Amino acid sequence: MRRLKKIGKGFLIAAIWIGIWYGVWALIHTPLLFPAPHVVAKRLWELLGEKVFYLTTAKSLWNILKGFLVGCAAGCLLAALSSLLPWFGDLIRPFMTVVKATPVASFIILLLIFAGAAKTPSLVTILIVLPIFWSNLDEGIKKIDPKMREVAKVYRFPLLRRMKILVFPSILPYFSASFKSALGLAWKAGVAAEIIAMPKGTIGTEIGNAKQYLETADLFAWTLTVILLSFLIEFALTKLIDHLFTKKREVRHAEV
Repeated sequence: MRRLKKIGKGFLIAAIWIGIWYGVWALIHTPLLFPAPHVVAKRLWELLGEKVFYLTTAKSLWNILKGFLVGCAAGCLLAALSSLLPWFGDLIRPFMTVVKATPVASFIILLLIFAGAAKTPSLVTILIVLPIFWSNLDEGIKKIDPKMREVAKVYRFPLLRRMKILVFPSILPYFSASFKSALGLAWKAGVAAEIIAMPKGTIGTEIGNAKQYLETADLFAWTLTVILLSFLIEFALTKLIDHLFTKKREVRHAEV
């Protein structure tokens, strides 16, 4: 019953926003600038029937997912090095601060010049994701209970056991938070990079072309695709991460 109420609430909210969309469309009444919802839905349906739509979507997903995974792995590695070598953490902290403070558009333009259009979306995604994982995991490692550290040292736990019972339980919540916050940012930054860099066969390029040729229905349809994919990816991967972490906690409690 509760689930049905939740679904009904979702449909009601969607209906309200579609109604607002129709209201703005009726007020502007210029289809070239602001198409009606049914026009956008029709164009999206047409795109769903074309093979190129799936190839384009898959390429964008791969570019951004690749950058996300590399940024995640690099952030975890640098956080580990920062905990083992405090001077290393001090060394890279200004770089991470600069990366977080620099506008995404500046990175896109610089990478477009030095790396080319094809590599820019993945590289921008790495730069967006890297400082999020590094800063959160670095903080998580610092929050490890000093008494537990001392116990592990006194009993001379081997590295793998120390990681299993000491480090991983402490950093898992920080990793989960990093994953959830970085995922949405990575997707938006990656598509923005595609719009500016215009690599062949990507969603961002289709949006850029639609803007250039004033194909507003296409522009809205591809933008709606980005939004829907963002919701689906974030929902699916977040659920997966939560499930894996819950399972690990249950296994750990069972072992205890």
